[in-house]
Amino acid sequence: MVNARTYPLWRDLAMSKDLPKEALKTVIGALCAPAAAPDGFDAQADRWREEALKAALPALLARTSAKRLRGQLLVHADEKMLAALAADGTVTAADVPAILRHRRAWAGLISALAWHPGQVEAAIALLPRLPDHEVEQVIRNWDPDRYTRTKGAAPAPPVPPELFDAVLEACLTPLAAYLLHPEPEEGWEAASAYPKDWSLELGGRASWAMLARCPGRWAQLTAHPVLGAAVQHLLLDQAETQTLEDARLYAADPDGKELPADPAPALSEELLLACLPALCLPELADLPNPQVTARRTLHHIANRVHNNPHLIDLTADQLHAAADALVTRGQLLTWADKQEGDHEFDGRVLRLAEDLALLSANPDHLAGACAQLARLDQPAVVSPTPSRALIRIIDNTDPDHDRPARLLERHYEHHRVQALSTLAANPHTPHTTVADVLNGLHPAELAWIAEKADGPDWFLAAAAAVPVPEDEDDGVVRLLDDDELSKHPDPAAVLQSWLDSPATGEIFSRSEVYRAIVKSRYRTLEHLRQMPADEVLAHHEPEATLKILLDHCGRSAGRWEALAAAMTFDYDEEKITFGQLLDSLDGTPARARRHPERTALLG
Repeated sequence: MVNARTYPLWRDLAMSKDLPKEALKTVIGALCAPAAAPDGFDAQADRWREEALKAALPALLARTSAKRLRGQLLVHADEKMLAALAADGTVTAADVPAILRHRRAWAGLISALAWHPGQVEAAIALLPRLPDHEVEQVIRNWDPDRYTRTKGAAPAPPVPPELFDAVLEACLTPLAAYLLHPEPEEGWEAASAYPKDWSLELGGRASWAMLARCPGRWAQLTAHPVLGAAVQHLLLDQAETQTLEDARLYAADPDGKELPADPAPALSEELLLACLPALCLPELADLPNPQVTARRTLHHIANRVHNNPHLIDLTADQLHAAADALVTRGQLLTWADKQEGDHEFDGRVLRLAEDLALLSANPDHLAGACAQLARLDQPAVVSPTPSRALIRIIDNTDPDHDRPARLLERHYEHHRVQALSTLAANPHTPHTTVADVLNGLHPAELAWIAEKADGPDWFLAAAAAVPVPEDEDDGVVRLLDDDELSKHPDPAAVLQSWLDSPATGEIFSRSEVYRAIVKSRYRTLEHLRQMPADEVLAHHEPEATLKILLDHCGRSAGRWEALAAAMTFDYDEEKITFGQLLDSLDGTPARARRHPERTALLG
């Protein structure tokens, strides 16, 4: 049993150059054995022992060659220390079996071993032991001291080419294997309505990070017999966006240069031609659920063309054929009514229209996209109740804040007419179909075209020629405060017009309308009865309904019980109006009427 107070002495002995070889076993045993006290384990003393051992480990390992003793020491070193000792040559490939008996392989150890030319092969042999997402870290963290190295310290050696190639291959192989046998991931059906383009995850970050480190080899790698397809997909998806992002970061640096007005593309024409076999994602053509996969594949191709506009000139026919095939296979222009809760419906229609505008030359398909845009709900354009602070700011800086086109953009409801403008710019889109859509647009959308659209002249002229009835206003529901309403001969009728407007049915506008009505002194019980119960009871000032409930329920215990039951069992999820809620308080209690099975159980 070693006295705890002697651990500093054992540490100093271990680090002494004069310690004889015959003493190593004893010193190592003293520092590695758990601290003990006469009455059992001594936790505080063991912490002192660990600190002493940690300080002495490098010296002990440097002087110890016996495998058993080295193994006894290695188990006490953490990953950071082991990697540092491997980098300076104290820990070698011969120690790896002992290390792996107690912990898994990690990228830092592999990098450190490969710093020494004679251990590169051994380091490469450890790559399969890493999880896929950690392999790239072998190169990324090749020089862990690059930001902390002191002046005069030796730099890290260059990455051995054979290690770089092995890591590159390991990072590209999962994508190459997936492209040979693509299958939907687990949970595909449940996630099929997810708005993000599923296939943009091809390859992950690690594969692109490795490929981005060797741009001089891209042309060679696109022709690789095994990895070529993976490389082509990654270049089409990542090269241009990454180059622009790097340029922006460089320009943001105080010492960086300004971005050129017309930067050179990341992929030369030669490279784009080499990537054409992967352009239209042929490997994914036969995935199940084509209504989803075809739509998202089309969107993915469109993203690639946005990133690499020169593709339009190089392979227009291929893009047109791919768009036609995807529309047909996925029945993408077959209209399906919007289902309750499908919040991505409008986004899917808009993306399809924009993608076809970019990729298609089929007049029928382009006309079908126009027809789908026409069937989307009209936008809800609401001008909020004036605010003193807002008015003061707007009057000074933005006199056009309340114009219909600006309101449309501020509510993010200009996307339909924006997509129509994009379709109109495609020379293959029938003009008559676009004109039919124009005739059904909201007045604010027509105003947006006049002020904001960058479309062909015939489109702008057709929009300007849409007849507007003499009694037609600008389509904006303008919410007024009570001072403005008092100037109107019938303020209650104005409030009713807000409720009758289509804008009141849109999720982004209805709360504004309801809030303005509840706060107005001109509201009546009839106004409140038309509003959703949850808006009246929970989302605004309770004083608005307190007197109504007191008067309606009065001294009727049955009505109060029915009110409590109605407000307990998801009245807000049933989307009933405040009027329906009041009417439900008469007669059979709400609990029994809406949940008869619970009443039966209660007897």
